[in-house]
Parts: sequence; structure tokens; C-alpha cells
Amino acid sequence: MKKFFRFVGFTSFIGVFYFGFTTYPKLDLISGFSAKSIASGHFIDNRSQEMIEKGDNDIDMIDLANNKIEAVGKYAAASVYGLKERKAIYREGLGATLINDDFDVSKRYEVPKRIKLNNNLPFPYGNNEPKDTIFSNVDYAKLNTAVANAFDKSGEIKKRTRSVLVIYKDKIIAEKYDRGFDKNSKLLGWSMTKSITSALFGILQKQGEYDIYKPAPIVEWQNDERKIITTNDLLHMNSGLEWEEKYDKICDATKMLFQAEDMSRVQLEKPAAFKPNTHWNYSSGTTNLLSGILRQQFKTYKEYLDFWYSALIDKIGMNSMIVETDMVGNYVGSSYGWATTRDWSKFGLLYLHKGNWNGEQILEESWVKYSATPTNTSKGEYGAHFWLNAGGRYKDVPRDMYFCSGYQGQMVAIIPSLNLVIVRMGLKEDPGFDFNGMLSGIIESLEK
Repeated sequence: MKKFFRFVGFTSFIGVFYFGFTTYPKLDLISGFSAKSIASGHFIDNRSQEMIEKGDNDIDMIDLANNKIEAVGKYAAASVYGLKERKAIYREGLGATLINDDFDVSKRYEVPKRIKLNNNLPFPYGNNEPKDTIFSNVDYAKLNTAVANAFDKSGEIKKRTRSVLVIYKDKIIAEKYDRGFDKNSKLLGWSMTKSITSALFGILQKQGEYDIYKPAPIVEWQNDERKIITTNDLLHMNSGLEWEEKYDKICDATKMLFQAEDMSRVQLEKPAAFKPNTHWNYSSGTTNLLSGILRQQFKTYKEYLDFWYSALIDKIGMNSMIVETDMVGNYVGSSYGWATTRDWSKFGLLYLHKGNWNGEQILEESWVKYSATPTNTSKGEYGAHFWLNAGGRYKDVPRDMYFCSGYQGQMVAIIPSLNLVIVRMGLKEDPGFDFNGMLSGIIESLEK
């Protein structure tokens, strides 16, 4: 009997040791991801806790979290086995922010001014319902089959698509949503937000307020080898700065998103690992550094808050969109943009039309071309905060396609040669979801 108890004690010790060694260091990130996801999904899109836990939080390790929503206080909290509780608060206009114990929740805060598109036009240039349009060269049966195939059949959870929207010549020719979602559902674009951040630099460049080819205006870099890094290098993800982005482990990206107070400084503080323009390395920290640089361009914080919406988001009628902030008030330009599927498509249409929105040139045509031109170190896969098909990533899709892409398979695809924008939102990415099959199936429905 003594041997039995000694064995039980030993195995318990091993179990605790293994948990402490492998899981405990991740608890901050697990509870942080869960609290932030619950708060955003509930307060931005009115989803229930159960729906978020079964959908957005149905991720290995994240599903260990125990969550709660406080409706009166407008926050969500999460912990793992009662350990490492994290809290995310919701503030109207700023979205949900993951906070630490030092954050002053009673402190007054500013919010961006929003201007709702108010005209009598149908989608996409107004917020009225789109006009029904039938194109003689579209095989609608084939199109609807291709779109339907992007969704799970009843009872399955393999493809996990939430919405697909197809726009041809400015008209919606297909639109489908999974159960529980519709045209008003606000969906997290994750890294598609990077492309929004990039566009803002294009607007500043058009206004003559910024030169992306000059060294980045960062005081801390002026006395070392980083002083030659340009904003152009940052936009192309080839600054040469050290960075690790792997979401299945504790890394620079996860520590930034779920622990940092000021996300704009995480990449800023990294040393140079390579010379600029010699080594492509995808980095969410770089985009948040760019958000911080944007903030420096304005005399007041309120001007920075307003600019994202007045110069771009509300200007093209993406009125559902909200870009969330970190603890010090920076927009998390790498990851935290929410919008309806239709509003995400408007951003794609802006680029499809070479920066022109219903007659107004928001971006220079040259900026759109710049965004879709391959970074010389990316093997044809990346431009200026846009992904590209120039290298043939999707073999049955035109090479001129470029796209916004986000974690778990968010996509706004722009195909200029076909006058086509395709949006897919969901919870599964390559190779689990067949993007080549979906895109090529839709394209094949267009009879040339």
C-alpha cells in the first residue's frame, strides 16, 4: 500500500512539474487571448459567450480558459484553473482592450469622431441595399455551387467559413453566411487590418505630409545601424529587424498582442538582424510600429484617432468598422480591425478602382500599384502590406490577384483582370481550407 501511495505521489509530482514546465508560462497568453476574444465578440458583435467559446475560442489550449462577462462593467475576464486571470474592457468607439493590473479603468478617454455615410445610393457607394443585377456572362448555378462548397455541410466543422461575398463590376453576384451570421455581423479581420494601416500612409503620401522613402522618424535608432531603415522597408516587411511570429508558441507576436502595454514599441526595441532590403520577415510588430509612427504625425492624440476614420474608413462608407486600441491608445493596426463582410469588400473595391472611390481619388493610382508590386525579398508573395499571387501561390487564380489576409483564413481578394473582389471570413486557413478551389470555382463561373 505504501508503494502505491508513493507511486501516486510521484506521478502527481511529475504531472504538476510537467504542467508547470509546459503550460504555466502560457497561461498569461491563454487567458489574455480568451478574455480579449470574449470581450470583443460580445460587445462589438453581440455574440453570446457560448457562441464565442465554441467558435472563436475553440483553439487548442485557449479552450482551457474559464470565462465570464460583466455586462454592467463592460468587461470580460478569463483564467485557467483559477490562475493568471486577465481582463479585457470594452469602451465605446475604441473596442475591447486587454489590460493589466496597473491600468486605470476610471481614467477619461477620447474617442474618434465618426461620420456615417448618408446618401441615397445603393451598395457599395451608399448604405442602401444593392440593386439586383443579372450578368449574361455569369453562370449563376456554377457560381452558387462554388460559394456553397466553401461552407460546411450540416453537422460538419471542417471548412468553418462564416461568410463569402463576391462582387463583380461593383455588383454583388453572390453572398452567403453561415448560421448565426448575416450581413450585419462584424467580423475580426486579424491581419487584414495591416492593409488598412498601409493605406493610411498612402493617404499621407498623397497629401504631401510624409515621405516613405526617408529614414523612419524614430529617435531611438539615430545612433546605431537602424537609422537607415525607411518606412518603405517597414511597409515591405524587410527592415532587417529581429522578430519571431509563430502563433503556436510564446513568441514576439503573442507577447506583444497579449502582454504589451504599448504595442508600437515592441518592434522598435528589437536589434537589426540583417541589413534593410535583404531579408523578408513577416512581423505584426512592424505594423504596430507603423501605427506609432502615424501617431507622431499629428499634433494631438484626437487628430490621430480621427484620421483613420475621416481619411479612409468612414470616407468609403466602412461605417461598421472599428479598429481597437492598446493600453496607451495606439490603434492595433496589425490585428484588431472589425467590420461587416460588405464593408471589408469596400476596401477591396477601393484598390480595385486604383484608389478612386465614386469619383474621389483617395489614394494615388501609383500607391495602389506600389502596394501590389512584389517585395524583392519575398519570392513574389508580398507587396506593401498586401499578399500577392505573383509567385503562383494559388495556381488556378490569375497572377495579378493581390489580397488582404488574416489569421484563420480571412481574405479580401482583388483581381483587377476580372473586375472582381471576393471576401471570405472564417476560422480555417490554408491548407485546411481550399482557397485555390474556392477562388478558381468562382472565377470559372465567369464566362469570358
